[in-house]
Order: sequence, then structure tokens, then C-alpha cells
Amino acid sequence: MFEFIRAHQLNLMLILCGGCAVIDFLLIFTRFLSKSRKTILMLMVTMAFFLLWFDRMAYIYAGDLSRTGYIMVRVSNFIVFFLTPGLALGLNLYISDWLTHEGKLDSIPVVLRIISWTSVIGMCLAVYSAFTDLYYYFDETNHYHRGNGFLIAYIIPVICPLMQFFVARKYRKTFGNLIYISIVLYVFVPVICGITQVFTYGISIVNMSMVAVSISMYIFMYLDMNEKIKHAHEIEIRSMQVETDRMQRLFDQTATAFVSAVEKKDEYTKGNAIRTAQYARKIAERAGMSREETEKAYYAALLHDVGLIGISDEAIKNETDYENGMSDEMKQKPLIGEEILSSITEYPYLMQVARYSRERFDGSGYPEGLKGEEIPKIARIIAVADDYVSMTTRKRYRDELPKFVAREMFLKESGEKYDSVFADIMVKIIDSESNEDTKRDDRIFETGILCRDYREHISTGIPVESKVKKISFVGRSTATAERFGEPSIVLFDSSDGRTHKDAKSIEGFHYLEYGEIWFDEHSTTTAARCIEENRTDGVTYSGDGVLRYEIIAGRYEDHLKLVMRTHEYSKEVIVALPSQSNEAYIGITGENFCISDISVEQTGDIIESGDIRRIAPTLSYIDHLESDIRNVQIDRWMSDSTEGVEVTGKLWIAFHTMSLPGANLIWHCPYIVLFYSDDGRIGGPGYREYNIIKLNGEDQGDEEFAKNSFVMKKGLSFPGWDKWKEINKEGLEVEVYLEKKGDCVMFRTDNLGIAIENMTTVMDDKHKVYVALSGDQVALTDIRIN
Repeated sequence: MFEFIRAHQLNLMLILCGGCAVIDFLLIFTRFLSKSRKTILMLMVTMAFFLLWFDRMAYIYAGDLSRTGYIMVRVSNFIVFFLTPGLALGLNLYISDWLTHEGKLDSIPVVLRIISWTSVIGMCLAVYSAFTDLYYYFDETNHYHRGNGFLIAYIIPVICPLMQFFVARKYRKTFGNLIYISIVLYVFVPVICGITQVFTYGISIVNMSMVAVSISMYIFMYLDMNEKIKHAHEIEIRSMQVETDRMQRLFDQTATAFVSAVEKKDEYTKGNAIRTAQYARKIAERAGMSREETEKAYYAALLHDVGLIGISDEAIKNETDYENGMSDEMKQKPLIGEEILSSITEYPYLMQVARYSRERFDGSGYPEGLKGEEIPKIARIIAVADDYVSMTTRKRYRDELPKFVAREMFLKESGEKYDSVFADIMVKIIDSESNEDTKRDDRIFETGILCRDYREHISTGIPVESKVKKISFVGRSTATAERFGEPSIVLFDSSDGRTHKDAKSIEGFHYLEYGEIWFDEHSTTTAARCIEENRTDGVTYSGDGVLRYEIIAGRYEDHLKLVMRTHEYSKEVIVALPSQSNEAYIGITGENFCISDISVEQTGDIIESGDIRRIAPTLSYIDHLESDIRNVQIDRWMSDSTEGVEVTGKLWIAFHTMSLPGANLIWHCPYIVLFYSDDGRIGGPGYREYNIIKLNGEDQGDEEFAKNSFVMKKGLSFPGWDKWKEINKEGLEVEVYLEKKGDCVMFRTDNLGIAIENMTTVMDDKHKVYVALSGDQVALTDIRIN
């Protein structure tokens, strides 16, 4: 390395001098530095330039016996030895400037003052040496030689920077990281090179290193300034973001307050705007829209119904459902909303969405009857979110509808009334929320009720399941001597676990009452296939005169077993339900009776086969000839399935399907399940589900193990959903086709005008893919495989 420097040092010196000149030129036009610091840096770089330039001249003219050579050798060496402590002085001025400006010191530290005077002394010694040969001398051939006091010339350039380093270290926090690094380099690189040069004659690595670190001083200064500007910019951005967030909160609070004031016009709309806005945001997020677009969807949904403020109270009170039409005045709501929001000129999309939020994808909406993508995207999102909130909210003309009713509506109207993309997303949101609701089960059971009239109040339904429950309560009659006063229980099924009276609620919640049973020998049977009672031994007892009632309830398949006890009577009741598909709830009620201290607890027992005596035959819809695979009857969602068939190459499956009598939703149909498990059965060891393809045109793919590309199209032969359900109940033949190529499984089928194509790409390490048939409330028979 030293030989390389020795051979090329003149060129290296020239390059470094050029670097100094460039830095000096840049400093002239630099605006981000204070005048004092700019002057100091220019002084340091200029000294470094002349130091190296004259050092180079000394090498060039060494041995030159001409008059010019004689003068240049002596002048050059003098300037080199003169400027070496001068650079130490320059660094001292630089550090002092930092400490007095950034460090806010009132006075320069004593150490730095000593260094300054020491540097000046060093420069004076260089002048003295030029006349006394202290540092160097020249022979008769005009060549440079070290003098007896040569080492003295290096004491100041070594000791002073080391002292400067300790000062910089003491005030470390005053300097930025980059500036501190530049000072460390400025101190130690020349020192190390100086020590090296003592033992290496004929090269000027000290001077070259001092020039290099002088150049680096400017570079690090520039980088430090960039960091400061970046930091200042980040602070400014954060400040602007804080201000933006504050303005956003202000807008949000103002909009929410305004909407709350509007909703006071109609007690049935309270909270609807915020719910609609939240669902609109969820739909937009799941559709992959940007944060800005999702926020637009939120606020447009929040304010889309403000036109309500311009509707008369009479029109609002006379509001009816869509089936019976809507008054002309109510149809003015989007136009009124547009007019109100037109004053918010910064967000023109608000008035646009308010105007078109009642448009429908098939052109059946208002006020303009737009269709398809003529309707703004956000308005199409809000149409879905708003209708979902409307359906699941109580109205003056009906109770809130269960989520599955809304789900079926979106499936039926996807691509018709609603944009299919956003309707399908809403279905997935409903499924996600339903799963959370199932896990949470936040139903609140009353602890007491008062029934003055017959069935005046009925408790929230207590589900009867295979896990045995003990239900108990305390009661007292409120009847006079000549009137009847006793409790009873109502057995029923409904989607919300509550009893219903009016026709719309009965239809909407699929309410079905099995019967009513009293705590004596009386009972009535309605929808149950059979109710059988037998008196048993054992009664409740209380020495304090309080009447205690107890019910032990459990279920196996389509039969219930109840043990009902009072202080004077006990009986066993067996109930045969219409089918295994039905749920069963117990509602506590009575007549002229006060019920309190209702409690429900698990006994720890589980009803198994044979624990309940059958009083009605098993309902089977698969008593048909079996083909390649056994027939299956699925009474509840995927409660049973066929064994899996490995998909290798091409596979054709044909079967007969019939929806069970209790089926009433469009997804009560066959499902084709693609999966893996160690034993080839759904739910078996190592089970991984790749996709569930429902013949009503839905899929339920698992993104963890597979990627699915699902397409459903309705053809001209599609009869409409009501007819589709009717034909499924009558029964039809189905054919599906599968083909496996590598890790991909292709699927297609076409039934009653619903064409489905799907590509499943398996992403796990399993090489086998199985297919099985399952479903919800459906009987599958005559299953053939080829």
C-alpha cells in the first residue's frame, strides 16, 4: 500500500487539491450555514488546499538546482509546516463555534483557548524553523532532510487534536452524530498517519489525510444538515398530521352531532347512520380500496340520509316497507340531502353520494333510475350497507329481521339490486359477525317475569341441547281465589331464540311453536309430532313455604326429554320434534303468576343414543338404492357427509339431491368440499379445508391453505330463487366435474341456470386432495362416481 502511495502520491495530491477547490466553490453558494461557520469551513478547506498544494510542489522541485527550484522547495516546506498547526487552529475555531451557538455556552472552554494559543505558537515555530533548520534543512542538491527538532513539529498537530477530542466528548450532546464522527475522524486519522509517517520517510500521508478529513468535514456537515432538515420536516409533517387529525376529529364530531340531530326526527333511525358508515368502511376495506376512499365511504354513508330533516313528521310516521311502496315525499330525501350537503364544497362527493344512495344496480332505484356502473362506486357500497342496517333494525311497521334474512336477500339480489362485488363482501361480513356471535352468545336471560294475563310475558328462550341443563325458579300466584294462576313453559324454535306473535315476525324469524306444557298433567301440542307425559316420583321441597319449580332438559337428535318438578307434582315429558334440523327453546311464562330467581346451569350430563325413548319414528329421506357411495341426510349445516374421494386426474360425480321439508333458505342445498385429512374424511386427523362450494353459487375458501378463483354466473334458464328452492325441495339430478393438474383442482357444474367454475390452488405441503359431499338440510342419494 505504501509503495502504491509513494508511486502515485503526486496524482493523489492533485486529486485531493481538486476536491478542496470544489468544496470551497460549493461553500461560496451554501446557504444553510451561518456566516461564521461558513467562514471557518472555508478557512479550513483553503488551508488544507494550500498545505497539500505546496507539499506537492516540494516534491516536484526537490533536487531542482535552478533558482525557481531553490525558492519553491523552501517556500513550499515552510507553508506545509506553517499550515499544519493552522489546521489544528481551524478545528479549534470550528468546535468553539458549535459550542457557542448550538451548545449555548457563554464562553469558550479554557482548554480550547490554550489549544488556540498553542497552535499559534506552533505556527511561530514554523517561521523560526525556516531560518534555523530546527525542523528541516536542505543539502547542496536541493533535497529536504529532517532536522534535529523534526519531532517537535508533530507534537502540536498530535497533542492539540487529542485535547480537542476530549472537549468534543465532554460536550457530546451538543454535536449531532455525524458531526461528532467528523470530529473524531479529523482528530484520529491524521494522528495515526502522523505516527506512521515518523517511521515512513518520503511520503506525505499526514498532509493527504488532513486534506481528506477537511473535505469530509464539509460532507458530514452537509449530511448532518440533511438529517436536521429531514427531522424538521418530520416534525412539521407530524404537526400537520396532528392538525389534520384535529380537523378530522372536529369534522367527525360535527358530522356525528348533525346526524344525531337529524335522527331525532325519527326514533327508529337512531344510531343507523353510524352503523351504516361503519359497514360502508368495512366493505370498502375488504374491496381493497385505499384509506382515502374508505374514509370517503365512511363519511358519505354517515351523511347520506341527512335529507330526512326536510321530510314532514307525518310522512315519516306513515313510512312503510319497500313492498308497499314509498311516498313521493320520502323519495325527495336524496334530493334534499344533496341540497344540504352542496354547501360543503371541499367534499363534493358527499352531495353526490347523498343524491345517488337510493339508486339500485338494476335501475329500480331513484331519483334518476341509474343502473350498473352509472351509479358512483361509493353510492353502490352505501346501498348495500344501508339496506343491511335497515333490515336488521326495528322499524315502526316491523321488528328487526334476523341476519340470515339479510344474508339471503344479498345472495338473491347480488348482481340484480346490488353490485355483486359489494353484496358478496357483505355476505362474508355477516358470516364473520355470525361466527363471533356464536362464540360470544351474549343473550341475556331474565331473572324474573310477571304475567297478569295469559302469556303476557315469555322469557328469552333457553336452548335445549345434548348437554343437560337444569332450569329452576321461584313462583307465586297473583290470582284471586276464583281465578287460575300457574306457570307453564313454551317449546318453540325461532332464529332469534324468542317467541313472536304477529304474522310478519313469525315469518321473518321462522317462528315455530311445538307446544305448551304446565307443571301438572296438562299440555297442548301444536307443531311437535308428539308429546308424551308420564308422572314420576320426586318433588321439589322447601320448608320456608316458597314454591320452587325445576326443569331438567336435554336433547338427542329430534327428541327432547324434560323432567318437570314442583312442590307437589313431578313428570317426565318426551317431545318428538318435526325434524332434527329444528332448534328447540324453552320459554318460561304463566298466567296470574309472578316468577323470580330464574337460573340456568349445566348438570354435566350429556344425552346419548338410547337415553331418550323414541315416541316417533326417525324421519329419513334417504331410503333409496345406494350406488357407489352411501346416501347421506344432512339435517344441519354439514352435520354429516360422504367419505372423501381422492381427486386424481378427471373425476365425475352425479347424485340426486332433495332439500328437507324444513329447508327455507337458498343455502339449504348440497355442498362440495375440497379438503385433506389423514383418513380422507371431513374433520379427520390433520384436516385442512381448501374450499366449500355451495350449489347456490357461494364458496367458503380457506386462504391459509389454498387460493381459490371462484366464478358464478346466472344463465337464462335460472328460474328465480323462489322457484329454485321449490325445485330443490322436489328433488333434482346434479353433476359436477373435477380435474386435478399438479397442485390445482378445477371444478365446474351447472344446475338450474347457476353455472359455477372454480380453480383451487393448494399451497400447503399435502399432495392429496379429497372431495366429499355435504350440505345443509338436504338429502343426497344415488351418488355415482366415475
